[in-house]
Amino acid sequence: MSKKSEASGKKPRLLDIAEVSGVSTATVSRVLNGKPGVGEEVRNSVLAALDMLGYERPAILRHKTAGLIGVVVPELNNPIFPAFAQGLEFRLAQNGYTPLLCTQSPGGTTEDEAIELLLGQGVSGIIFVSGLHADSSASTERYRDLRSRGIPLAFINGWAEGVDGTFVATDDAAGMDNAVRHLASLGHTRIALLIGPDRLVPAQRKIASFHTALADHLGIAEAEEHIFHTLYTLEGGHAAAERMVESGHTALICGSDLMALGAVRGVRGKGCRGAHECQNEYRNAVHERLLFE
Repeated sequence: MSKKSEASGKKPRLLDIAEVSGVSTATVSRVLNGKPGVGEEVRNSVLAALDMLGYERPAILRHKTAGLIGVVVPELNNPIFPAFAQGLEFRLAQNGYTPLLCTQSPGGTTEDEAIELLLGQGVSGIIFVSGLHADSSASTERYRDLRSRGIPLAFINGWAEGVDGTFVATDDAAGMDNAVRHLASLGHTRIALLIGPDRLVPAQRKIASFHTALADHLGIAEAEEHIFHTLYTLEGGHAAAERMVESGHTALICGSDLMALGAVRGVRGKGCRGAHECQNEYRNAVHERLLFE
């Protein structure tokens, strides 16, 4: 049993595998030795932990998987998407499926090209993360075509009207309400929302929730002057934060980690000393450490 790293040839520690898979070391031992008496779900969890820790499976445990599942994600420079991919891959492996990851990139592979690639590999289903289903201006025909072929679909972040699939999204209403309530409790009355293009479904949901939260906690009926559209990038956050400070806002809520990081830099560039003069709320915590370096 060898590890795919500098520690090639080193046996995995039962304790490490047990901690990742959430079972006892005795159960891990039974799985690794091919012993009976272990349920399929537990067995798959142990094997998924073995894979995640970088160890090769012993020959006795190598078997045909339940099938390939395609996972289509945007470019990986935004830290939230690798986190999604890792979580999906682990869960799929736990259930006996082999994930096949496809990434999109500006000027590179498109979602439609990724779909064709996955179909060529004979996938049993496809999971889309923040894909064209999140763009209200995009056609949903590609998804209807996949369903007509009998391909199960799951979508994260977004909504495709009339498409038969499983849709998963964050609770934007609760998240926005918590953020605005918190900032209002600190004495802020001019709170800005830095968000992406309004054709994107997640942006639409956050904007609607922002309108409601401002009305509920600050009595503000019209929120348009507090919304700053920009790109979900460092540069986008930086530029929007500068405009936000110039307009007299003292607190901001960002739609993504990269945008928040850029916003912090933009606020500091305007002479604010971070949280002491301008309160920043960001909706994900993947790169919380980076925001305050």
